[in-house]
Amino acid sequence: MSDIIRLLPDSVANQIAAGEVIQRPASVVKELVENAIDAGAHHIDVSVTDAGKTCIQVIDDGKGMSETDARLAFERHATSKIREASDLFALHTMGFRGEALASIAAVAQVELKTCQEGDELGTAITIAGSKVESQEAVTCRKGSNFAVKNLFFNVPARRKFLKSNQTELSNILAEFERIALVNPDVSFTLHHNDTEMLNLPATQLRLRIMGVFGRKLNQDLLSLEIDTTMVKIHGFIGKPETARKKGARQFFFVNGRYMRHPYFHKAVMDAYEHLVPVGEQVSYFLYFEVEPANIDVNIHPTKTEIKFENEQAIWQILSAAVKETLGRFNAVPSIDFDTEGMPDIPAFDASPYSVVQPPKTSYDTSYNPFNTSSVVPPSAYSSYTPKPSAEWEPLFQGLEKKQQAPAWPSEGPDFPEEAFPETSASPVPEEEPTLYDEHPAEAVKEKVAQHYQYKGSYILTSVKSGLMIIDQQRAHTRILYDRYMRQLESHQHVSQRMLFPDMVHFSPAEVPVLEEIMSDLNDLGFDLSSLGGGTYAINGVPEGIEGLNPETLVTNMVQTAIEKGCKVKEEIQSLLALSLAKAAAIVPGQVLTNEEMNSLVDGLFAASTPNYTPDGKVVLSVLKEEDLEKMFR
Repeated sequence: MSDIIRLLPDSVANQIAAGEVIQRPASVVKELVENAIDAGAHHIDVSVTDAGKTCIQVIDDGKGMSETDARLAFERHATSKIREASDLFALHTMGFRGEALASIAAVAQVELKTCQEGDELGTAITIAGSKVESQEAVTCRKGSNFAVKNLFFNVPARRKFLKSNQTELSNILAEFERIALVNPDVSFTLHHNDTEMLNLPATQLRLRIMGVFGRKLNQDLLSLEIDTTMVKIHGFIGKPETARKKGARQFFFVNGRYMRHPYFHKAVMDAYEHLVPVGEQVSYFLYFEVEPANIDVNIHPTKTEIKFENEQAIWQILSAAVKETLGRFNAVPSIDFDTEGMPDIPAFDASPYSVVQPPKTSYDTSYNPFNTSSVVPPSAYSSYTPKPSAEWEPLFQGLEKKQQAPAWPSEGPDFPEEAFPETSASPVPEEEPTLYDEHPAEAVKEKVAQHYQYKGSYILTSVKSGLMIIDQQRAHTRILYDRYMRQLESHQHVSQRMLFPDMVHFSPAEVPVLEEIMSDLNDLGFDLSSLGGGTYAINGVPEGIEGLNPETLVTNMVQTAIEKGCKVKEEIQSLLALSLAKAAAIVPGQVLTNEEMNSLVDGLFAASTPNYTPDGKVVLSVLKEEDLEKMFR
């Protein structure tokens, strides 16, 4: 029987490795820029064409490579970062695996020009699909110049599954942001299709953060710094009042390397417990410095998953540092009575007499925090006698008294039937509507005379089969979603001009996504204009969203599009409509009149799917009559 196991050719092995290391154009940018930083570069220029699908060029002023190094750098497991296994636990560089350049060369056409300081000539090498096509001596400046063209040209299946240019560009910018945030002493520029998107000079850390995310963020950050024998942590955390549901800037770095760490994220957010609403997040930029031997970065080829030796102890240190910072900057809210502009509220007792206020005394000025002239301390009442409140009676003249429902009788069977219309045996008046059908989601319903609201969140009403309970917020979301979807599909929008436009700033990674959904925002009624540098003016908003924050609405919709990775216009429209509907829907606790509840219920059952919200949550439930009867047996 013949042997069947054989070694794979290097070109095939490199393509397999590229599947983990090089997932998209952003991966190429990350690997090349990190190599430039390891080479000691002080200035790095990145230029991409067609979101990196056509060309990615990275130019640095690092130490460059010799002729032999330039050739060897594209071999698998060829690296200048480590020599033996023990070096893995003393890493001070970004790269170390020796796979990046080999993986890039396996799935793209690569041109490299590089020169070391002091050399008269440099080296130019061209590689395509792991095969060296040419290498020659050239004149070039100190450093390295990589040009990666036609990514995945020899792996059509991988190229087919790349996202839209806007999505791929957003991913490139996200990787670029992470590297720029941890290397403020290096200057960066980024161009896309010959248009400058970022120009970040070398500066201090706080200024670098503002350079990436806008100067408005500066007023939202608190400085954090703690130094222990186990870990040093410095950076910035957001003030509690800046919490938001989406779009928070949250970054962890360790020894100059970006990392994802849900466990440490929980330590930060636990420190904000009871300071921010449930489900909202705050921004933070936190930098850890630990001994390289105490962490393991060799878990995944992307090197963003990092294992700490003393995670629990660092968790406690981090949580305490955040709490101490919040306390030091008085970020913990305190009870404060704002009395300015408060109306005078007279005090009444249970009798038809009102208490006459005594003359002003020194005691009055400190007794009532709301208004010193409105309420008198109990001890001051002893020398005053109550007088009839005749001066208040004219205020109520001409007002009709509302008929109150009779109280439940303490004895005797003769309580009025009209107090209980649902159980009364008397005939229903003409203006009294009939009840719902047994299957409210499928059948046409008729108006109901009276709805009942429970705790400002649920609407209760009778149906033939029992008691229907409707979540008012979800019902309103369902109604608004259908309305906004009709506007999007028909391209009919009503925009209301703003007297004073709001300003909203987006990070470089968010701008391409915003531009991708801009036409859909216009269809909804938003009118945005670019002011440059990621700042946009909101000149118009959809009619009917008064009282809502346009900046928050637009930011949330962009974040939703980023999270869902939408590339189909219909999906983006659905996300935008749902985001806007949730923002504009009535909130739990909002008291509604019977007319408002009627209108809400009518609108719900005119919807295409009244039983569920667009994201699949239950809107209504029916407690059947037989189940009610069982409760009282």
